[in-house]
Amino acid sequence: MQNLDLNVRVAARHAEADGIVTFELASPDGRPLPAFTAGSHVDVQVPGGLVRQYSLANDPLETHRYVIGVLREPQSRGGSAAMHDAVAVGDLLHISPPKNHFALDQGARRTLLFAGGIGVTPLIAMAETLQHLGAEFEMHYCCRSLARTAFAARIGGSAFAPRVQFHFDDGPAGQRLDLHGALGPVRDDTHVYVCGPGGFMDFVLGGARDAGWAPAQLHSEYFAAPAQDTSGDTAFAVRLASTGRVVDIPADVTVVRALADAGVPVPTSCEQGVCGTCLTRILEGRPDHRDAYLTDEERARNDQFLPCCSRAKTPLLVLDL
Repeated sequence: MQNLDLNVRVAARHAEADGIVTFELASPDGRPLPAFTAGSHVDVQVPGGLVRQYSLANDPLETHRYVIGVLREPQSRGGSAAMHDAVAVGDLLHISPPKNHFALDQGARRTLLFAGGIGVTPLIAMAETLQHLGAEFEMHYCCRSLARTAFAARIGGSAFAPRVQFHFDDGPAGQRLDLHGALGPVRDDTHVYVCGPGGFMDFVLGGARDAGWAPAQLHSEYFAAPAQDTSGDTAFAVRLASTGRVVDIPADVTVVRALADAGVPVPTSCEQGVCGTCLTRILEGRPDHRDAYLTDEERARNDQFLPCCSRAKTPLLVLDL
Protein backbone atom coordinates (compact mmCIF):
# COMPACT_ATOMS: atom_id res chain seq x y z
CA MET A 1 0.00 0.00 0.00
CA GLN A 2 1.06 3.60 -0.55
CA ASN A 3 2.24 5.64 2.40
CA LEU A 4 -0.72 8.03 2.56
CA ASP A 5 -0.53 8.75 6.27
CA LEU A 6 -0.34 12.54 5.99
CA ASN A 7 -3.71 14.26 6.40
CA VAL A 8 -4.14 17.73 4.94
CA ARG A 9 -6.99 20.19 4.62
CA VAL A 10 -7.81 22.04 1.42
CA ALA A 11 -7.18 25.60 2.62
CA ALA A 12 -7.82 27.28 -0.72
CA ARG A 13 -8.83 26.47 -4.27
CA HIS A 14 -8.33 28.74 -7.27
CA ALA A 15 -9.27 28.62 -10.94
CA GLU A 16 -5.70 29.19 -12.04
CA ALA A 17 -6.19 29.11 -15.83
CA ASP A 18 -8.46 27.52 -18.40
CA GLY A 19 -8.75 23.88 -17.35
CA ILE A 20 -6.33 24.26 -14.43
CA VAL A 21 -7.17 24.46 -10.74
CA THR A 22 -4.67 24.99 -7.95
CA PHE A 23 -5.16 23.64 -4.45
CA GLU A 24 -3.47 24.92 -1.31
CA LEU A 25 -3.05 22.11 1.23
CA ALA A 26 -2.36 22.76 4.90
CA SER A 27 -2.11 20.80 8.13
CA PRO A 28 -5.52 20.56 9.83
CA ASP A 29 -3.99 21.59 13.18
CA GLY A 30 -1.82 24.37 11.80
CA ARG A 31 1.45 22.56 12.40
CA PRO A 32 4.28 22.80 9.85
CA LEU A 33 4.18 20.30 7.03
CA PRO A 34 7.14 18.01 6.25
CA ALA A 35 9.88 19.87 4.39
CA PHE A 36 10.36 19.33 0.68
CA THR A 37 12.87 20.22 -2.00
CA ALA A 38 12.32 21.63 -5.48
CA GLY A 39 11.11 18.95 -7.87
CA SER A 40 9.19 17.03 -5.20
CA HIS A 41 5.71 15.58 -5.57
CA VAL A 42 3.12 14.06 -3.27
CA ASP A 43 0.80 11.12 -3.83
CA VAL A 44 -2.80 12.20 -3.37
CA GLN A 45 -5.74 9.90 -2.78
CA VAL A 46 -8.46 11.54 -4.84
CA PRO A 47 -12.19 10.98 -4.28
CA GLY A 48 -13.08 7.49 -5.47
CA GLY A 49 -9.90 5.93 -4.11
CA LEU A 50 -7.47 6.54 -6.97
CA VAL A 51 -3.97 7.75 -6.14
CA ARG A 52 -2.30 10.35 -8.32
CA GLN A 53 0.98 12.27 -8.17
CA TYR A 54 1.11 16.06 -8.18
CA SER A 55 4.24 18.18 -8.11
CA LEU A 56 4.63 20.79 -5.39
CA ALA A 57 4.65 24.23 -6.96
CA ASN A 58 5.24 26.54 -4.02
CA ASP A 59 8.47 27.87 -2.57
CA PRO A 60 10.24 24.99 -0.75
CA LEU A 61 11.07 27.39 2.08
CA GLU A 62 7.38 27.46 2.98
CA THR A 63 6.35 25.00 5.66
CA HIS A 64 2.73 26.02 6.17
CA ARG A 65 1.35 24.78 2.86
CA TYR A 66 1.73 22.67 -0.26
CA VAL A 67 0.46 24.03 -3.58
CA ILE A 68 -0.46 21.68 -6.41
CA GLY A 69 -1.85 22.43 -9.85
CA VAL A 70 -4.25 20.02 -11.56
CA LEU A 71 -5.03 20.08 -15.26
CA ARG A 72 -8.35 18.56 -16.21
CA GLU A 73 -7.30 15.89 -18.67
CA PRO A 74 -9.75 15.47 -21.57
CA GLN A 75 -9.29 11.71 -21.33
CA SER A 76 -9.04 11.55 -17.56
CA ARG A 77 -9.01 8.08 -16.02
CA GLY A 78 -10.76 9.57 -13.01
CA GLY A 79 -8.00 11.43 -11.17
CA SER A 80 -8.05 14.95 -12.57
CA ALA A 81 -11.83 14.92 -13.04
CA ALA A 82 -12.34 13.96 -9.41
CA MET A 83 -9.99 16.70 -8.20
CA HIS A 84 -11.83 19.31 -10.29
CA ASP A 85 -15.36 18.13 -9.55
CA ALA A 86 -15.29 16.71 -6.04
CA VAL A 87 -12.63 18.51 -3.97
CA ALA A 88 -13.67 21.68 -2.17
CA VAL A 89 -12.19 24.05 0.39
CA GLY A 90 -12.32 22.44 3.81
CA ASP A 91 -12.10 18.87 2.54
CA LEU A 92 -9.55 16.52 4.10
CA LEU A 93 -7.22 14.58 1.81
CA HIS A 94 -4.84 11.72 2.47
CA ILE A 95 -1.44 12.29 0.90
CA SER A 96 2.09 10.92 1.14
CA PRO A 97 5.05 12.85 2.50
CA PRO A 98 6.95 14.62 -0.30
CA LYS A 99 9.11 12.49 -2.59
CA ASN A 100 11.68 13.71 -5.09
CA HIS A 101 12.65 11.83 -8.25
CA PHE A 102 13.40 15.09 -10.10
CA ALA A 103 15.92 16.75 -7.82
CA LEU A 104 17.58 20.05 -8.61
CA ASP A 105 21.39 20.08 -8.73
CA GLN A 106 22.05 23.18 -6.69
CA GLY A 107 25.74 23.03 -7.49
CA ALA A 108 25.33 23.80 -11.20
CA ARG A 109 26.82 27.09 -12.33
CA ARG A 110 23.90 27.65 -14.70
CA THR A 111 20.44 26.10 -15.03
CA LEU A 112 17.94 26.07 -17.91
CA LEU A 113 14.30 25.27 -17.15
CA PHE A 114 11.89 24.28 -19.94
CA ALA A 115 8.22 24.04 -18.97
CA GLY A 116 5.40 22.83 -21.17
CA GLY A 117 1.91 23.67 -19.88
CA ILE A 118 1.16 22.19 -16.47
CA GLY A 119 4.74 20.88 -16.43
CA VAL A 120 5.63 24.25 -14.94
CA THR A 121 4.62 23.03 -11.47
CA PRO A 122 7.93 21.46 -10.37
CA LEU A 123 9.96 24.00 -12.32
CA ILE A 124 8.45 27.02 -10.61
CA ALA A 125 9.60 25.57 -7.29
CA MET A 126 13.06 25.17 -8.84
CA ALA A 127 12.99 28.82 -9.94
CA GLU A 128 12.15 29.86 -6.38
CA THR A 129 15.11 27.87 -5.02
CA LEU A 130 17.53 29.14 -7.65
CA GLN A 131 16.46 32.72 -6.98
CA HIS A 132 17.14 32.26 -3.25
CA LEU A 133 20.58 30.86 -4.09
CA GLY A 134 21.42 33.78 -6.36
CA ALA A 135 22.14 31.23 -9.10
CA GLU A 136 22.27 31.88 -12.83
CA PHE A 137 19.19 30.46 -14.54
CA GLU A 138 16.56 30.97 -17.22
CA MET A 139 13.07 29.56 -17.62
CA HIS A 140 11.28 29.04 -20.92
CA TYR A 141 7.56 28.48 -20.41
CA CYS A 142 5.57 27.20 -23.40
CA CYS A 143 1.75 27.23 -23.44
CA ARG A 144 -1.04 27.19 -25.96
CA SER A 145 -2.20 30.65 -24.93
CA LEU A 146 -2.04 33.14 -22.08
CA ALA A 147 -5.47 31.99 -20.92
CA ARG A 148 -4.09 28.48 -20.38
CA THR A 149 -0.96 29.62 -18.54
CA ALA A 150 -0.85 28.59 -14.89
CA PHE A 151 0.92 30.89 -12.41
CA ALA A 152 1.27 33.72 -14.95
CA ALA A 153 0.43 36.39 -12.36
CA ARG A 154 2.64 34.79 -9.73
CA ILE A 155 5.60 34.65 -12.09
CA GLY A 156 4.98 38.22 -13.24
CA GLY A 157 5.14 39.47 -9.66
CA SER A 158 8.12 37.38 -8.62
CA ALA A 159 11.72 38.40 -8.16
CA PHE A 160 12.71 35.99 -10.94
CA ALA A 161 10.24 37.38 -13.50
CA PRO A 162 13.05 38.85 -15.68
CA ARG A 163 14.49 35.35 -16.04
CA VAL A 164 11.29 33.87 -17.52
CA GLN A 165 10.35 33.93 -21.20
CA PHE A 166 6.81 32.96 -22.21
CA HIS A 167 6.16 31.26 -25.54
CA PHE A 168 2.55 30.98 -26.75
CA ASP A 169 1.35 28.78 -29.59
CA ASP A 170 -1.15 31.44 -30.62
CA GLY A 171 1.35 34.30 -30.38
CA PRO A 172 3.53 35.96 -33.03
CA ALA A 173 6.16 33.77 -34.66
CA GLY A 174 8.96 35.83 -33.16
CA GLN A 175 8.15 34.76 -29.60
CA ARG A 176 7.99 31.03 -30.29
CA LEU A 177 10.60 28.89 -28.59
CA ASP A 178 13.91 28.88 -30.43
CA LEU A 179 15.34 25.79 -28.79
CA HIS A 180 18.79 26.11 -30.31
CA GLY A 181 19.06 29.71 -29.16
CA ALA A 182 17.63 28.96 -25.72
CA LEU A 183 20.09 26.12 -25.12
CA GLY A 184 23.04 28.06 -26.43
CA PRO A 185 26.45 26.40 -26.72
CA VAL A 186 27.04 23.23 -24.73
CA ARG A 187 28.56 24.06 -21.36
CA ASP A 188 29.81 21.50 -18.87
CA ASP A 189 28.63 23.64 -15.95
CA THR A 190 25.00 23.86 -17.13
CA HIS A 191 22.08 21.56 -16.34
CA VAL A 192 18.79 21.37 -18.27
CA TYR A 193 15.42 20.49 -16.69
CA VAL A 194 12.27 19.81 -18.68
CA CYS A 195 8.73 18.85 -17.72
CA GLY A 196 5.52 18.83 -19.71
CA PRO A 197 3.64 16.78 -22.31
CA GLY A 198 5.57 13.91 -23.84
CA GLY A 199 5.91 15.51 -27.27
CA PHE A 200 7.28 18.72 -25.81
CA MET A 201 9.77 16.86 -23.65
CA ASP A 202 10.94 14.69 -26.52
CA PHE A 203 11.46 17.85 -28.59
CA VAL A 204 13.59 19.55 -25.95
CA LEU A 205 15.56 16.49 -24.89
CA GLY A 206 16.07 15.32 -28.46
CA GLY A 207 17.26 18.75 -29.52
CA ALA A 208 19.65 18.94 -26.59
CA ARG A 209 21.09 15.49 -27.28
CA ASP A 210 21.51 16.28 -30.95
CA ALA A 211 23.38 19.45 -29.98
CA GLY A 212 25.82 17.41 -27.91
CA TRP A 213 24.51 17.79 -24.37
CA ALA A 214 25.53 14.88 -22.16
CA PRO A 215 22.80 12.68 -20.61
CA ALA A 216 24.01 13.59 -17.10
CA GLN A 217 23.16 17.23 -17.80
CA LEU A 218 19.58 16.51 -18.90
CA HIS A 219 16.84 16.00 -16.32
CA SER A 220 13.20 15.24 -17.01
CA GLU A 221 9.96 14.19 -15.38
CA TYR A 222 7.19 12.64 -17.45
CA PHE A 223 3.49 12.66 -16.61
CA ALA A 224 2.97 9.34 -18.37
CA ALA A 225 5.04 6.74 -20.16
CA PRO A 226 5.16 7.05 -23.95
CA ALA A 227 2.26 5.50 -25.84
CA GLN A 228 2.95 1.94 -26.92
CA ASP A 229 1.81 -0.15 -29.84
CA THR A 230 0.23 -3.10 -28.07
CA SER A 231 -1.07 -4.87 -31.16
CA GLY A 232 1.78 -7.39 -31.02
CA ASP A 233 1.53 -8.15 -27.31
CA THR A 234 1.53 -11.83 -26.40
CA ALA A 235 0.92 -13.83 -23.26
CA PHE A 236 3.75 -14.83 -20.94
CA ALA A 237 4.15 -16.03 -17.36
CA VAL A 238 5.73 -14.84 -14.15
CA ARG A 239 7.01 -17.03 -11.35
CA LEU A 240 7.09 -15.80 -7.76
CA ALA A 241 10.51 -16.59 -6.32
CA SER A 242 9.22 -16.94 -2.77
CA THR A 243 6.72 -19.72 -3.50
CA GLY A 244 7.45 -20.95 -7.03
CA ARG A 245 3.89 -20.16 -8.03
CA VAL A 246 3.41 -19.36 -11.72
CA VAL A 247 0.88 -16.76 -12.84
CA ASP A 248 -0.15 -16.46 -16.48
CA ILE A 249 -0.22 -12.92 -17.93
CA PRO A 250 -2.71 -12.64 -20.84
CA ALA A 251 -1.81 -10.49 -23.82
CA ASP A 252 -4.31 -7.80 -22.89
CA VAL A 253 -3.76 -7.69 -19.11
CA THR A 254 -1.01 -5.91 -17.17
CA VAL A 255 1.25 -7.81 -14.82
CA VAL A 256 -0.03 -5.95 -11.77
CA ARG A 257 -3.65 -6.66 -12.72
CA ALA A 258 -3.02 -10.35 -13.35
CA LEU A 259 -1.15 -10.67 -10.05
CA ALA A 260 -3.90 -8.84 -8.18
CA ASP A 261 -6.51 -11.13 -9.71
CA ALA A 262 -4.41 -14.06 -8.49
CA GLY A 263 -4.36 -12.68 -4.95
CA VAL A 264 -0.84 -11.23 -5.15
CA PRO A 265 -1.21 -7.45 -4.85
CA VAL A 266 1.72 -5.24 -5.87
CA PRO A 267 1.73 -1.64 -4.56
CA THR A 268 0.83 0.77 -7.35
CA SER A 269 0.11 4.45 -7.66
CA CYS A 270 0.23 6.10 -11.09
CA GLU A 271 -0.28 2.87 -13.08
CA GLN A 272 1.40 4.65 -16.00
CA GLY A 273 5.07 3.79 -15.50
CA VAL A 274 6.01 7.15 -14.05
CA CYS A 275 6.21 7.05 -10.26
CA GLY A 276 8.21 3.88 -9.53
CA THR A 277 5.91 2.66 -6.74
CA CYS A 278 5.56 -0.82 -8.26
CA LEU A 279 9.26 -1.28 -9.10
CA THR A 280 10.01 -5.02 -8.84
CA ARG A 281 13.26 -7.01 -9.03
CA ILE A 282 13.69 -9.53 -11.82
CA LEU A 283 15.73 -12.65 -11.03
CA GLU A 284 15.40 -14.39 -14.40
CA GLY A 285 14.09 -13.44 -17.82
CA ARG A 286 14.18 -10.29 -19.90
CA PRO A 287 11.61 -7.49 -19.53
CA ASP A 288 10.07 -5.31 -22.20
CA HIS A 289 10.49 -1.88 -20.60
CA ARG A 290 7.66 0.56 -21.31
CA ASP A 291 8.05 3.04 -18.46
CA ALA A 292 9.22 6.63 -18.14
CA TYR A 293 10.86 6.08 -14.76
CA LEU A 294 14.02 4.00 -15.21
CA THR A 295 17.14 5.44 -16.79
CA ASP A 296 18.62 3.88 -19.92
CA GLU A 297 21.38 2.40 -17.78
CA GLU A 298 18.87 0.86 -15.37
CA ARG A 299 16.85 -0.62 -18.22
CA ALA A 300 19.98 -2.11 -19.75
CA ARG A 301 20.64 -4.14 -16.60
CA ASN A 302 17.24 -5.87 -16.98
CA ASP A 303 17.15 -6.64 -13.26
CA GLN A 304 14.02 -4.64 -12.44
CA PHE A 305 10.89 -3.37 -14.17
CA LEU A 306 7.60 -1.61 -13.60
CA PRO A 307 4.86 -4.26 -13.86
CA CYS A 308 2.10 -1.67 -14.15
CA CYS A 309 3.03 -1.09 -17.79
CA SER A 310 6.04 -3.21 -18.81
CA ARG A 311 5.88 -6.75 -20.13
CA ALA A 312 8.31 -9.54 -21.07
CA LYS A 313 10.51 -10.41 -24.04
CA THR A 314 10.95 -13.95 -22.75
CA PRO A 315 8.23 -16.55 -22.04
CA LEU A 316 8.92 -16.37 -18.29
CA LEU A 317 9.98 -13.73 -15.78
CA VAL A 318 11.01 -14.78 -12.29
CA LEU A 319 10.14 -11.97 -9.90
CA ASP A 320 11.47 -11.28 -6.43
CA LEU A 321 8.00 -11.59 -4.92
